[in-house]
Amino acid sequence: MRQSNVQVEETFMLQSKVLMDMIELGCADDNIPLQDVTADILAMVIEYCKKHVVNANNKKEFDVDESLKKWDADFVDVDLRTLYDLIYKFADIIKYKSISEIRKIFHIQNDLTPAEEEEIRTTNPWAFGN
Repeated sequence: MRQSNVQVEETFMLQSKVLMDMIELGCADDNIPLQDVTADILAMVIEYCKKHVVNANNKKEFDVDESLKKWDADFVDVDLRTLYDLIYKFADIIKYKSISEIRKIFHIQNDLTPAEEEEIRTTNPWAFGN
């Protein structure tokens, strides 16, 4: 893969949890190395972050939320190769993470009661590393 430098405003980069963590931990100066990220996927990530920053700043009308939902749906309507790259990256993000870590990464609220959660753990122990 060819290495290339892409300049991105910090506001857009902070939409990415990975990049935000690198910046906050001091792992990044003017250059942030991104291993195993193709130029096409990086361009998509930048486009996504830019769109969401713009919409977050303009969140005044209901129409903005609806138009963003449509934009998101169109955004992920990609060719199979790109979809596989995105799925691979997603899987890599959650690999070896606990359920609570995954919920934190993706801002997923646990809406299960303790009894429901226990039932799921009992009937699907493989999903919990038991």
